[in-house]
Parts: sequence; structure tokens; C-alpha cells
Amino acid sequence: MAIFSVYVVNKAGGLIYQLDHYAPRADTEKTFSFPLDLVLRPHDERVVVAFGQRDGIRVGHAVLAINGAEVNGRFTADGKDVLEFLSNPANYPVSIRFGRHRLSSNEKLMLASMFHSLFAIGSQLSPEVGSSGIEMLETDTFKLHCFQTLTGIKFVVLADPRQAGIDALLRKIYEIYSDFALKNPFYSLEMPIRCELFDQNLKLALEVAEKAGPFGPGS
Repeated sequence: MAIFSVYVVNKAGGLIYQLDHYAPRADTEKTFSFPLDLVLRPHDERVVVAFGQRDGIRVGHAVLAINGAEVNGRFTADGKDVLEFLSNPANYPVSIRFGRHRLSSNEKLMLASMFHSLFAIGSQLSPEVGSSGIEMLETDTFKLHCFQTLTGIKFVVLADPRQAGIDALLRKIYEIYSDFALKNPFYSLEMPIRCELFDQNLKLALEVAEKAGPFGPGS
């Protein structure tokens, strides 16, 4: 079981803190002969698999490396267009590493803003007055848990669906935020959190939660 990441979103929908705690490795590298039996397409400044799942390579996976050299978006390390390179029979056999695209800082900012909007929509759709908004979203590979404070700050945790104790963890993160961000004389409300003690205590809390340990007094 694992906790994947933590997001802190301010009341305006801006991402003010993000931590990637654990990222499962899902990269697959294979050697291909010509013609390539996968359909690749450009998407959001990267090259992804559009058709032809096989051997751990899934639709949506991005090309991460060619012949051991890292790929930067749609280009190889030496500046060649990935799709043009792979369309040339002279470049085969070729080793390609596929995997899940790593989110950029800008993509994380955009997704945090989108979740903020979904949270507001969820509150408005509620048939009852005073809905708390979205508290959990579940998929087959992870669960998203959200805790919103009275001041509108949202703490979001992405974790393995089997991970227990997330409600207690969210409140522990709020406690850490109160102790090491709000009480920091150099921190301004609603602004990005850059505090070493906040980082250290948050990481410790995540480790305790992963081991299903309790958050007792003074923990």
C-alpha cells in the first residue's frame, strides 16, 4: 500500500504545495523491428500510443526513451522528431521505452484548478444545503481524498485504494500546515508553501500513515 502524492489548494483554486511521495514504476522497454506494430500519435507536445496495446505497453503511454537516450516531448536527445525517426526503416531495430507521462509543474497547476472547479460544482449539485463537496473519487488504481477547511484550503491526497487511515492523515496534514506554515512569520496566506519543517513533518506523517500507525498525542 502506498500514498502517491499530496496537493494543497488555496481557496481561489491555486496550487500552493505539491509533493510526489511515491510513483510506481510502469515503464516498459522493448526492441522493435520495422514496421512498428504500434500506432503512435502526437498529443500535448509528446508522442503517445494511440492503438496496439501489448506486453505492458498501454494506450496513452508516452515514448520516454529511444535506444537508451531520453526523449524530450516530441524530440530525441539530439533534436530529431520522434515520429520521423521511427518512420525510417534504416533506424531499425530500435529500442523504445514507454511509460506514463510525468506531469509538468504547469500541468499540476492546471489540474489543481480543475479539481477546485469540480469541487464547487459538486457542492452546487447537492440536493441538500451545505454540502461538503467532493470528499473522495475512486478509480481502479487510486483514490483521491479531499479535506476542505473552514477557510477554504483544500488538502488532497492520492493513495492506493487499499490504503487505510486517510481521513486521519488529512487532518494530520492540516495540523502540520497550521503549526509549520501558518505560524511561520515569513509565510503569507494563500501563497506557495516553502518551509523545510513543513516538508519534513509532512513526509514523516506520510510514512506513519503508510505503516498504518496511529497519530497519537505529540505525533
